[in-house]
Order: sequence, then structure tokens, then C-alpha cells
Amino acid sequence: MIVRWTYAFVDRPAGRLPEARDFWTAVTGTRASRPRGERGEFLTLLPEEAAGTDPCVKLQGVTGGDGGAHLDLCTEDVRELTGAALELGAALVSDHGEWAVLRSPAGQLFCAVPWHGETVRPPVVAGGRLDQVCLDIPPSAYAAESDFWAGLTGWERLKGSLPEFEVLRPPAGLPVRILLQRLGEERAVSAHLDLACADIAAVRARHEEHGAVVVGGGPHWTVLRDPAGGIYCLTGRDPETGGLPGAGR
Repeated sequence: MIVRWTYAFVDRPAGRLPEARDFWTAVTGTRASRPRGERGEFLTLLPEEAAGTDPCVKLQGVTGGDGGAHLDLCTEDVRELTGAALELGAALVSDHGEWAVLRSPAGQLFCAVPWHGETVRPPVVAGGRLDQVCLDIPPSAYAAESDFWAGLTGWERLKGSLPEFEVLRPPAGLPVRILLQRLGEERAVSAHLDLACADIAAVRARHEEHGAVVVGGGPHWTVLRDPAGGIYCLTGRDPETGGLPGAGR
């Protein structure tokens, strides 16, 4: 099974989609596509045309909850990818013919969608790149959930910087990695976005200029809330490779 491209979705309450659009286009150096969907709930963040690259981030206005993040896995055969996910323990949420919404064994939503020939990821912008979806998994579900994502993608599985982290590193050229985080408490699975930053302080200042607020962090990461209320992280990683400084991964 080959995942040919990935999209990281910024999921935010539908009523705050304009705020999310303005913020995320500003900090990623992109422009928003025209809205799509029955309620105009979908937007793609388009890189500058001169860059000659393909998009890998989208926005969705959700009607329930505070939002978060999810993955779209792009493939040449949506039926095959959907079938593989179901065999590994996923549940089908809705089948839209050309694409499908599924739920992982722990309950994380994701989509199987057709690949439209995307091949070139967007460049680093102002020292940072949105390149990772972090799945926050409760301890009781971690083993099965991490095995599910590793099996579905077939990506290289690496130990993270701390014992509670594992990384699924995609083949070269794919734009979005998956970080598996084992939580310290039992709660529902969720997901958030991570940006790789050469200089966290400089990127944080830029995000704050556009309305983000710092809510926490540690020695090598900063947690922020965007103007639409969503939580995401700036992490000290090489924005070109996605790996830890000096680790090459």
C-alpha cells in the first residue's frame, strides 16, 4: 500500500474559520483557496505559485467540539486503502464514493482520498515548516493505535526524543510526518499540529505578532493557542528534514 501524499488538516469551529484562515495563511506564507463543501467548510492553503510546490495543509470548519487536527492520506486506490484500514481495525464513518472518512481503533478520524499528482512539498517559511501531526493517545490504547498507524502507512518507525514518543517517518518527499505520543492519563484520543523550527523563539515571536498566545512548553517545544482557539506546538527540529538537530531524522 502506497500513501502518495499527505495533508495535515487544521480543524477549527466553523464560526471561527475566518480567524483560522487569516492566521494560518500568514504564518505558513500561503494563500487560501476558494471555500468548498456544502457549507464552505473546506479551504486549502496554497503555496505561492512562483515556488512551484504543492499544498499539504488544509482547513476545515467543524460543527462539533473545538476542533484539532486530522490527516488525509492520498492514494491511487481509495478502495484499497480503505479496505486495508478496515482490516487493521479502523471503522468506516462515511463513504463518499471517491473518498472515505474513517476512525482509527482508538477513535481518531482520518480520510482516505485520491492522489492528484502532488509531489513537491512547500518550502520552509521564516524558519519553520508545518510538517507533523501529533496523535495524543491514552496509555490503554497506545500499543494497538501505534501498530495501526505503522501498519497502515508502512512508514519507518523510530524512537522519539522521550520514551513516550515514537515517530512514523514517511518516504523522502512526503510532507507530513506522524508523531505518536503516549499520554500520561486516560482520555479520548486527539491530534494537534507541530511545526519544525530552526529557532523556536524567532518563530514564536512571528506567531504572536499574528495573534497566537503561548500557553505552555518545555526546553525544546512551545505550546500556543491560535486566534481560532486551537492548540499547536513549535518544536526544535530541523525544518528541512523534520529530525532533531544533528540527528538527521
